[in-house]
Amino acid sequence: MKVLRPISILASWLMLTANATAQVSLTPPSAADKPAAKATEELKEKPKFRQPAIARKPAAPVTPKPAESPTAAATATPDDPNVDLVYGAYQRGQYKTAFDLATKRAQEKGDPKAMTMLGELYANALGVKHDDAKAAEWYKRAADAGDREAMFGLAMLRISGRGGPLDREAAAKLLASSAKLGEPKAAYNLALLYIDGQTLPQDLRRAAELLRIAADAGNPEAQYALATFYKEGNGVAKDLEKSVRLLQAASLANNVDAEVEYAIALYNGTGTPKNEAAAVALLRKAARQDSPIAQNRLARVLVSGAGAPMDKIEGFKWHIVAKTAGRGDPDLDAELAQLSPADRAKAEAAAKKWLGAK
Repeated sequence: MKVLRPISILASWLMLTANATAQVSLTPPSAADKPAAKATEELKEKPKFRQPAIARKPAAPVTPKPAESPTAAATATPDDPNVDLVYGAYQRGQYKTAFDLATKRAQEKGDPKAMTMLGELYANALGVKHDDAKAAEWYKRAADAGDREAMFGLAMLRISGRGGPLDREAAAKLLASSAKLGEPKAAYNLALLYIDGQTLPQDLRRAAELLRIAADAGNPEAQYALATFYKEGNGVAKDLEKSVRLLQAASLANNVDAEVEYAIALYNGTGTPKNEAAAVALLRKAARQDSPIAQNRLARVLVSGAGAPMDKIEGFKWHIVAKTAGRGDPDLDAELAQLSPADRAKAEAAAKKWLGAK
């Protein structure tokens, strides 16, 4: 029986499973797979850190992942109308109003939540000219007052050398303080530092603990990363069922890498009851979200008719699209060469239409 083989998500970056296969296919292609979606890229060679979620305007998300709750929302006091006005203005995209209200609140009341908002607005040029130095200043004032979101925001500046000298050690301390106060984004990024083993000694068990904190708080990137830990037995006892449950949770939050991995688990019945129809539906979804791995696996399913009605034109369309993104597949190349000229032209036209519409 043909099976989809799971992705070895953290193996190449961590160099913990040097002999693990990274291929994911019905019939493994000759080239090793390298995870391509954004969440996976964050866990390669050097950890890349997300800016606080408030940095992205709600109307223009850059990934299919749902936006995290903006910084001010996480710690705003519900019965404080002044704080509500600041955050309400931010929510409506009225950044200049949010800036003016937060400035007044910070100067008159010394409110750390308002200071954190000012840091966010300066860091991301929302309602005010971009100024990392001022952002760092406001973050520090709020962090010194004990605001966990400000600690996280300041850590992000320190880790990237914005608003002051690059200082990974200081960033790690800020992340640790923020995570201790319950900030899931800080726990996730601190886990990356423990995985990386450069700023902090590599400690996969501690990384797993931190990932669990962030995963339990609903962070899909943490859920996905912790799922790979359980799948490969890194920092935790190997447990495929726990891995799959985490993949399912991250998939529901539109984490593309998790969708692909969960689809493969469903297709093979690994750690979960076999469900090829659900697996193919997830592969289609991830393929449409520009995951070359999903495009390649979907192509194999459709070309072979294993798990879905055979549709060679649609299958080879996705093969061509995946190959354009560097996901070559010699076996599918060989089958494409045997396709009739008319059908090959249809597949190429469909791929061209998809690529042109992006």
